[in-house]
Order: sequence, then structure tokens, then C-alpha cells
Amino acid sequence: MRLILVRHGQTLWNREKRAQGISDVELSNRGRAQADSLARSLRDERIDAIVSSPLKRALQTAEAINRFHHLAIKHEEDLMELNMGDFEGIVFQEMRDKHGEFLERWIRDPASVAMPGGESLSELQERAWNAVERVIARPGTTLLASHNFTIMTILCRIRDMELSHIRKVHVDVASKTLVEFENGRGNVIIFNDIDHLAGCEHVVD
Repeated sequence: MRLILVRHGQTLWNREKRAQGISDVELSNRGRAQADSLARSLRDERIDAIVSSPLKRALQTAEAINRFHHLAIKHEEDLMELNMGDFEGIVFQEMRDKHGEFLERWIRDPASVAMPGGESLSELQERAWNAVERVIARPGTTLLASHNFTIMTILCRIRDMELSHIRKVHVDVASKTLVEFENGRGNVIIFNDIDHLAGCEHVVD
């Protein structure tokens, strides 16, 4: 069984360095160009199923890819991004200036420290892995369109890494990561591939 993990294309909030979380932000012009380039890089790939977070930025990315595959996209709420709670929409600099003490605690212990009014990475990993288990129970190749922290927690689980090391598995916007599963264990074959994005940086939002 093969799993293709895809992070959505850029949004204006990505560019502005805002905490997106579960806010339903659409792709920007550059994000749509990135999703198109990503889709073209996957056009000849055999994909048997596409599962996407229902948030617009992920779903729009999945729809771009699906132009070449014509599958029924399944919406999976467990693949949504980390719920940022009270920090939704806040620019990172403002968060650092006004909530520096909390950020320091979160950086030291990202696994268990929950966003105020939101989730911890441990809670995110639990629900995201539930979605992965449902997918890998089926044969073939499934593409998952999701989000930064969601994919990172999945990769930590696959690599048997503590969430305290989550920054080692950062994935870029519109990246693809290929995992092969055998007997329930995953092996990362391609990690954070963004070669297809050459030229997208010239697209103006």
C-alpha cells in the first residue's frame, strides 16, 4: 500500500505568517499555481483514491490533482489542521510579542502543551492517525491532501519519533511525500519533494 502525503498550496495567511489552524482560508494565486504544478507532477502517477481535509485550501489542492485522475474525493475531518484556538488568525510576530511565555513552553514541550481553546499536537496526532489507519487498511495508492502540522504528526508516527522532534519533519507548501506500507509499517521513500514548484515563486498573489 502506498500513501502520498500532500500539503496544500500557499494561502495569503501563509505569506502573512498567520496562524491558520482550522480557519477556512482559500488558496492564493500563487497557491493555485503551486497546486497546478503539483498536479502535473502527479498526472502519470497511479492514484486509486484521494482523501482530503475539508478545509478549502486542502480541498482545492486535491481538486487540482484530481483533474488528471477523475476520482470521488473523500472529505476527512480528521485530516484538518491543528486547532489553534485563541491564536487563529494571529500573525506570528504578534504572538511572539504578546504570548512569548506560552510560545517558549510550546517550543519546549510541543506534544502536550495545548493551544488556548484549541488542541495539542498529541491530540492532533491521535485523530490524524485514525484517518491514516482507515486508509492503509485498503490496498493501492491513496493521496492525502492535508496540512503542515497534520502531516508532520503523521510522519512522526511513521518514523517512530517523539513529537518533541517534530520540526525535523517540516513539509513545505504544495510538497509531496511518498510512504510505502508493508505489514502495517511505513517507510518514507520520498520526503518533502518540491522540485515541481520551480517558477511558481514568480506568480503574484
